[in-house]
Amino acid sequence: MPTFRYSAYTAEGRETTGTLEAESIKEARRRLKRDGLFPRELSPADEGGAAPARRLFGGRTGLGEIALLTRRLATLVGSQVPLFEAVATLGEQEGPGELKRALGRIKERLAEGASLARALSLEPRLFSESYVAMVAAGEASGSLDTVLERLALFLEEQRAIRSKVTASLAYPILMVVVGGGVMLFLLTFVIPRIVTIFEDNRAALPFITIALIKTSDFLRHYWWALLGLAGGTVVLYRRSITTEGFRLRRDRWLLRLPVVGGLLRHLILSRFAKVLGLLLASGVPVIRALEITAQVVVNRVYRGSLHAIAAELAEGGNLSGALRKGTLFPPLLVHMVAVGEKGGELEEMLAKAGTAFEREFDTAVSGLMALLEPLLVLAMGLAVGLVVLAVLLPIFELNQLVR
Repeated sequence: MPTFRYSAYTAEGRETTGTLEAESIKEARRRLKRDGLFPRELSPADEGGAAPARRLFGGRTGLGEIALLTRRLATLVGSQVPLFEAVATLGEQEGPGELKRALGRIKERLAEGASLARALSLEPRLFSESYVAMVAAGEASGSLDTVLERLALFLEEQRAIRSKVTASLAYPILMVVVGGGVMLFLLTFVIPRIVTIFEDNRAALPFITIALIKTSDFLRHYWWALLGLAGGTVVLYRRSITTEGFRLRRDRWLLRLPVVGGLLRHLILSRFAKVLGLLLASGVPVIRALEITAQVVVNRVYRGSLHAIAAELAEGGNLSGALRKGTLFPPLLVHMVAVGEKGGELEEMLAKAGTAFEREFDTAVSGLMALLEPLLVLAMGLAVGLVVLAVLLPIFELNQLVR
């Protein structure tokens, strides 16, 4: 039965919020009025679907805020503070925003007798299925504080990776934007003024100058066509991305890219190993853990492979054997999983494998950025040099004619 989130006023004029289950939004509104509540806002609790997989464990609020909240909750729970009081305290400390409102709704669900996992599951924009599954396993095993500590550490590590990638891409993106802006300015404003010098001259112009003039004319007269083409491409991509077949082809193509594909594989393998190890260490059954990990791994090629592996395990296979059959998982990971299965330390071996792939990813990104930055500077210098050369060559020829 669908769950609806509401904000309503009581007969005394006091505002209250909460959730209820009903067949439809009309039925939910009718039940609220029957209970003496006057709804102000009423919407499906799972509106917008699950949190985007690329956010991993957080929605729009951000990974850092979710990590800090998890760390604080782990500290309070580990200090024997009752769960309701812990959530209430975090809600009071949080500043106005989406997270504060969510904590208020979670507190109300806890007061109604719901478990923490159930209360979190009704906030899919902030807490994904992976997060909820680990919390549920922690509650069932009586080690909620330990699971929350692991979650907080994992989220902080993922945030550090994201920050490193963002910082590494900042300079190249800035160079591309500045270089493109400079070239656009030269072609649309500077070149047309200089071309007037050659209009009265009947001498043949160098090929590089002719090409530059044609490019400048095209940009000045058909800029609207380029904008329309760009806009149409964006619209077409957004429509195509809604189909599963297009997403699968896109993800397969990304993995085949020469440099980006290798980086993406390291990142996916690191996330796979760490999330699966964390789920298993939290007490989640291996098949269920694989299904959840498949949702966290954004790439659909790996997602399909993990679903097939989960189906094989359900028929009685083992994880290392299932991983070995495909080509997506390197021998290092397969071997470490096999050692972990034999020694009863699968969670620890997965964590080590995840750390190893993460280090390889960091090293590859650092090396690529160290090479990319001077290449971008060189490319920008060559582009500007070609423009200058295309302008100066006819001027030199005119000087020779005058002499």
